[in-house]
Amino acid sequence: MTATLPIAITMGDPAGIGPEIIAQLFRQQPEWSQRCFAVGDLATLRQAAAVTGGLLPVAVIEQPADVLGLPPRCLPVLPAVCMAELVQWGRIDARAGRAAADSIAWAAQAALRGEVGAVVTAPIHKEALAAAGIQHPGHTEFLQALAAAHLGCPIAELPVRMMLSNDELRTVLVSIHVSLRDALEAVTTANVLQTLRITATHLARQLGRAPRIAVAGVNPHAGEGGLFGREEIEQIAPAVQQARAEGLDVSGPHAPDTVFMRARTGEFDVVIAMYHDQGLIPVKYLGLEHGVNSTLGLPFVRTSPDHGTAFDLAGSGRADPSSLMAAVRAAMGV
Repeated sequence: MTATLPIAITMGDPAGIGPEIIAQLFRQQPEWSQRCFAVGDLATLRQAAAVTGGLLPVAVIEQPADVLGLPPRCLPVLPAVCMAELVQWGRIDARAGRAAADSIAWAAQAALRGEVGAVVTAPIHKEALAAAGIQHPGHTEFLQALAAAHLGCPIAELPVRMMLSNDELRTVLVSIHVSLRDALEAVTTANVLQTLRITATHLARQLGRAPRIAVAGVNPHAGEGGLFGREEIEQIAPAVQQARAEGLDVSGPHAPDTVFMRARTGEFDVVIAMYHDQGLIPVKYLGLEHGVNSTLGLPFVRTSPDHGTAFDLAGSGRADPSSLMAAVRAAMGV
């Protein structure tokens, strides 16, 4: 992130806890009002300030640079969307999906124009997005499409990957929001090798050295020499060999039931997982309050909390902002 540029935090689905954890964030980190701002519907964010305890002034800004002159202890809001009325908490609503999508689009375009140093996204609801007519299943794919359109290239020429991380473990996914059947089809030498290259480039910048990358198998015991499946032999191992030939510090395929534990104890810097739940369950098991979702391969920094909209908590003012706070810190590079 460029140190002098502010960070845009999208409000997420207004029917969920996104606006509330943003308000809680600025309560707990009052000095961040001079570094970050919320993007979304003004009335929704004012409501969030009220239900999380009141006494949090909302400062309306017109452009990202305006936050640099704000006092601490306020909630800076850039009203990029204007909803006709507040939506009901905890309900899937196409209007909420549209407002969330428009907030994301505004923040991504600001990042692509160089007006913000990073984008942090509060949780969205995928069914609400679909109800609003958004064709992308999640943040990662939506941001990829926006960036590719800005760069004037096909989406296929801007490959991205999802990384989930906390203080103990990092994992990067070969495939993201697809069915398990389709995810298994995505375990190809080309996809695994592309994931390795994207991961190595990102973490080399972050760590200041070549990362130690472990590659998980897809079958029990990493296929047990072909007894339980041949994906490791025919698809994954060739990608590992090619990555090594390119100078990357890569090993595997490793048994998926133990490789995450090995990474957690420090043997590896990151694990490449073959599909969504294989990689996300270990990170989330260590605690949702600490997890950060990062999109690798975009031309700007994007992070997000490692949890969903929590419709059951929406409107209660009790949602924990810890994961959002971790995502902002990651965007700041601290």
